[in-house]
Amino acid sequence: MSKEPTRNGDDRSGQLSRREFLARSAGAATALAAVGGAAWLFGTRTPPPAQPPARQAFTLPDFALQDHGPAMAIVTGADRARTATAAMDLLGGMGRFIRPGDRVLLKVNAAFASPAMLSATTHPELVAAVTKLCLSAGASAVLVGDNPINDPSSCFALTGIGPAATSAGAKLMLPSDGAFAPTTLAGGRLIRDWPVLAGPLAGVTKLIGLAPLKHHERSGASMTMKNWYGLLGGRRNTFHQDINGIIQELAMLVRPTLVILDATTAMMRNGPTGGSLDDLKATHTMIVGTDQVAVDAFGATLLDKTSDDLPYLGMAAAAGAGTADWASLNPRRADVAQPPSAVRRPT
Repeated sequence: MSKEPTRNGDDRSGQLSRREFLARSAGAATALAAVGGAAWLFGTRTPPPAQPPARQAFTLPDFALQDHGPAMAIVTGADRARTATAAMDLLGGMGRFIRPGDRVLLKVNAAFASPAMLSATTHPELVAAVTKLCLSAGASAVLVGDNPINDPSSCFALTGIGPAATSAGAKLMLPSDGAFAPTTLAGGRLIRDWPVLAGPLAGVTKLIGLAPLKHHERSGASMTMKNWYGLLGGRRNTFHQDINGIIQELAMLVRPTLVILDATTAMMRNGPTGGSLDDLKATHTMIVGTDQVAVDAFGATLLDKTSDDLPYLGMAAAAGAGTADWASLNPRRADVAQPPSAVRRPT
């Protein structure tokens, strides 16, 4: 039987059955209501049109800091807020990357309408923690966005990302009419006059990617570079025929300020949707860095994979997007289970 494409062009293989979806939705709704987030489930849902209106060509800004070399931190621990904060401290604090007045976009993975416990999407605890760190550093606004596979309102509600973002002081940016604009990657084979989610990027001065660590049926692993796939519109499932090529081009197209790979719980199999707690492993690690290739190369080790298992890592490195030799960056490390004095900012 052929696979029915969604409005964004991703096929529905590996998604939940109706019974499973309703069961998870009910559980997630109860959890959201307990924290005051039930309104997300019952508000107006306005998904973007299948064919957004034509817009002027859009060029993604370069959000990477030019005055800092590659930096990377690896922190172990089970509490996402603590590990993320400790990792930023090791890199000099969020104030090293976010300056007063910055408008920050947190590009999350909200692809599926599934609860956070399944680790298929960015965890709401991480969204809240990073939002607060950015605001404390003086950001004038923090935006949270993605172009989900399922209905956007449902995805942001059931994952808990929407309530967590707004409660922490961020503004949620749902895909909407006119939010997409065509872009072309210079020298690219695949990203040519392709619609990208330009609306949330308007006026943004810093970009941070927040991705869960998980297995992926097609690419082998979904991490920070694959997370930019959620900026694409149109029938993006056509890129599945060259999944390594599109991830390489996304790494060339998007130059973030920071990427954060949440490996507190890793999806070891049946990704990207998962669906069972048996697919998960407690890896208790948070990786933060300015080099998305290096961050993903380390993340691969937690999935028991090497760079050879994930061709896009070497391809992105060869294209100049970063290094797959993560150890060459001499990442700073800490364990938040240790006393606070063990986690120090660099002098």
